[in-house]
Amino acid sequence: MNWSAVLADGSPPPTAPPTLQDAQKSATEAAGWVEQNWSTWLYVGFRILLIIVIASVLRVLVRRALTKLIDRMNRSAQAVEGTALGGLLVNAERRRQRSEAIGSVLRSVASFLIMGTAALMVLGVLNIDLAPLLASAGVAGVAIGFGARNLVTDFLSGVFMILEDQYGVGDSIDAGVASGEVIEVGLRVTKLRGADGEIWYVRNGEIKRIGNLSQGWATAGVDVRVRASEDLERLRTVINEATESLAKDEPWNERLWGPVEILGLDEVLLDSMVVRVSAKTMPGKALSVERELRWRIKIALDAAGIRIVGGLPLAEEPPVVDPSAAVAAPSALANPTSPQSLATTPIPNPAPNSASSNLSK
Repeated sequence: MNWSAVLADGSPPPTAPPTLQDAQKSATEAAGWVEQNWSTWLYVGFRILLIIVIASVLRVLVRRALTKLIDRMNRSAQAVEGTALGGLLVNAERRRQRSEAIGSVLRSVASFLIMGTAALMVLGVLNIDLAPLLASAGVAGVAIGFGARNLVTDFLSGVFMILEDQYGVGDSIDAGVASGEVIEVGLRVTKLRGADGEIWYVRNGEIKRIGNLSQGWATAGVDVRVRASEDLERLRTVINEATESLAKDEPWNERLWGPVEILGLDEVLLDSMVVRVSAKTMPGKALSVERELRWRIKIALDAAGIRIVGGLPLAEEPPVVDPSAAVAAPSALANPTSPQSLATTPIPNPAPNSASSNLSK
């Protein structure tokens, strides 16, 4: 066959079929290339396997150590539970949730750091350029941070609230946007139970200030308003007797953390005066102590004949209206035959004269 005539139209010449010698040469080259690089592959694979094994073992050890630390914290809280110190200062459920939250954060951070470092080391062993990858990860992190800034704010606020132990389960707090008893503390949301039984879910990032009503002690204050003419020394004696009996009775002797004090006159007016009574109580028990103080002081003052004044005055009864007040006095003009009526009668016009009428005709 004339190949020159076939190639005149510009088509490529046909390739010759591979021979046995070509296949043998290719197999020899492949075997030589594998033999030349197998040691490198084995070295790289061993390094990758060693990195993964070390990272996995280190992750397990760190997580186990953190778990033991959390369990030890929980056991220390259970050891004082049921004692006087545990009842006043330690809440087992609060300590448990706080320790579990801290442990979860620490375990997640440790796993991320260990496995992330291992992944970067593996990529470095494979001779992959990490600079573009790290730059892309930084840009992606910034974008995610801007897009989920509320979520990040809630998470970080929750972490610092838990680490600083600002409040816990069982505390009564005023969070600004809601108030009530804390029933669950999370890294993103705090759950509160309000005074009417409602459940509030408050994002930690929305809490700008916290008023913890369960830490330290509380103050119960009662104002006693009596007449300004009462004897102050006698009034002091009566109130002291009522408050001393309160401090001796159960359960008020445990709820009162100090003697009930009469602070003195808080207000003096022309018709009344106010005596201020105060007491230091257990956290969260101020309202009940105030109610009991009012109850006992009222009974004692009534028994001593001292009257409590104040508040809105009693509604006065409307005066009785005389029905005759709306009736007008009798008038002389009402009688048409009286001289006054005759004097006021209009004078009639005179009748026309008949003679003048004829002349006009």
